[in-house]
Amino acid sequence: VQLQASGGGLVQAGDSLRLSCAASGRTDSRRAMGWFRQAPGKQRACVAAISGSGRSTYYVDSRFTISRDNAKNTVYLQMNSLKPEDTAIYYCATSNYRGDAPKFDYQYDYWGQGTQVTVSS
Repeated sequence: VQLQASGGGLVQAGDSLRLSCAASGRTDSRRAMGWFRQAPGKQRACVAAISGSGRSTYYVDSRFTISRDNAKNTVYLQMNSLKPEDTAIYYCATSNYRGDAPKFDYQYDYWGQGTQVTVSS
């Protein structure tokens, strides 16, 4: 499975941004998907995740919304009211975990290359 993240960029505080992650290769709509971020000097952490069924989601912040379009093999991360502390590299990942939306990086086995999000004050 290959994951291609896109949609990052430089925005101002209060703006919105939507990230996309397109999966290719041996895709499986039953796989869970997640978005993680890593800021300089900080550990990578999950910001949103969605189970394969779509019935379970996890968010670190209510400003974020994750959604998936299985027909397009794409998962999205909508981020609203962005803050400077949201500045980070954002990674998408996919997991074969079958329970609730997985929120730990060890639960994921394929990762995208990351897209930079910079929020200016």
